Amino acid sequence: MLKKIRVVLAIAVIAILTFGFIDFAGIIENPWLQKIQFAPALFSLSIATLIILVVGTLLFGRVYCSVICPLGIFQDLFNWIAKKTNKKKKYGYKPERPWLRWGILAALIVAWIFGFTFLVSLVEPYSAYGRMATQLFKPLYILGNNLLAVISEKTGSYTFFFVELTIRSVTSFTVAVLTLGIIGFISFKFGRTWCNTICPVGTVLGGLSRFSVFKVQIDTNKCNHCSLCSRKCKAYCIDSANQAIDYSRCVTCFDCIDNCKQNAIKYVPVWKKAKKVESASAPVDESKRQFLKSALAVATMTPATLAVKAAEHTCGCDIREKLVPLSPPGSISHKNLLQHCTACHLCISKCPSNVLKPAGLEYGIGGIMQPVMKFDKGYCNYDCTVCSEICPNGAIKPLTVEQKHKTQPGKVAFSQCQCVVEVNGTSCGACAEHCPTQAVRMVPYKNGITIPEIHPELCVGCGGCEFICPVKAIFINGNEVHLEAKEPENTKREAVEDFGFGF
Repeated sequence: MLKKIRVVLAIAVIAILTFGFIDFAGIIENPWLQKIQFAPALFSLSIATLIILVVGTLLFGRVYCSVICPLGIFQDLFNWIAKKTNKKKKYGYKPERPWLRWGILAALIVAWIFGFTFLVSLVEPYSAYGRMATQLFKPLYILGNNLLAVISEKTGSYTFFFVELTIRSVTSFTVAVLTLGIIGFISFKFGRTWCNTICPVGTVLGGLSRFSVFKVQIDTNKCNHCSLCSRKCKAYCIDSANQAIDYSRCVTCFDCIDNCKQNAIKYVPVWKKAKKVESASAPVDESKRQFLKSALAVATMTPATLAVKAAEHTCGCDIREKLVPLSPPGSISHKNLLQHCTACHLCISKCPSNVLKPAGLEYGIGGIMQPVMKFDKGYCNYDCTVCSEICPNGAIKPLTVEQKHKTQPGKVAFSQCQCVVEVNGTSCGACAEHCPTQAVRMVPYKNGITIPEIHPELCVGCGGCEFICPVKAIFINGNEVHLEAKEPENTKREAVEDFGFGF
């Protein structure tokens, strides 16, 4: 019964989580399950969520890894497929390798301290699954939607609408494919080895689960040493010969209880444990502790943000010599992204204008796959705050519409020698028409035509001008730290006149 309850809950969780990533119609506006994941709660310093997850682990063991973590549930799918394709498949007990688990965790902490968040995001379970959902599952979902759109249109129904199918980043797509292949193969062949060897969340929760109140326990009076539980344990944590369980690796999946023919395995509080129940965990490794202390000793060092310089000279007066990448409104700075973002791609998937893209080397090596604003497919809606509302990591801070209107992630820049007004002597003005703040205005030039004039202090970095410009003579240059945009004076005047006051 316990296993059936776990499976039903796990299926519901991964279905809701996955739909939160692939939903392009905005049916789920604020996916709340994303915000109860361990790493996002840690990076966003969501104390209440962390307390619930830690207390839950201390009470019930690593239920998180089997019910809440999408990558853990995803691995269970491959485990199920492996058992269905090979009825004789067996696992067995293997001693724990604490030096490997804690060594990887320490290395990831050091990588994060030095700003190489990219390495952390590769193995953080929620983000790894999020990239697979966004880069692989969402295109399939859109493909199915477009097929239904074609069929419904032919029948005179417009219930479904066509959605453009694109790959936003070759790098992120490749990483997602490799993640699916590697983790899928490991889970198909070796069960939960990834969770108990590489996954940093599994290592942390495994350390806590040694002290959990409820544990899977072996009744030594009923056990006949058939080792069926050990052969079916995908976590390799049941030592049937010694009737012991390594609770740091047990993911509380209840497979052993479901398979035990002697009814000798129970999930009960520790004060109800049977005779001779001992942990098969390895003794405390002091060298491991010392290694972690050494790794954390450098925590006072500030991560270095690597700047990417782009030089795209098309004429002598082109000013694109030191372009700064544009981070999403609410992200505060590139440094804040490096400290908090694990590249889960939820914001990228949910961006209604397709402005957010996975970064290449724009932020440096440490920021690969983190969200960066690009205006080749659209521009940031002046009133849109979706990315700030759904970010589970605290990498993009929540913004109201009013705050968004005053946030300046970047400033407009203008290369006059590339403008069609200068080059062809013809009128244009598309950039000014798409500017919501009057940061770009048309002023008299010559021969009765006008030319853009920029006011960077008014710009909110929405990219409307850059997107619409046919020759890319006008563009947005990011700010290292987001600033506050000024309000145009004539807007203030119009607002006062609207209320009946004159000047």
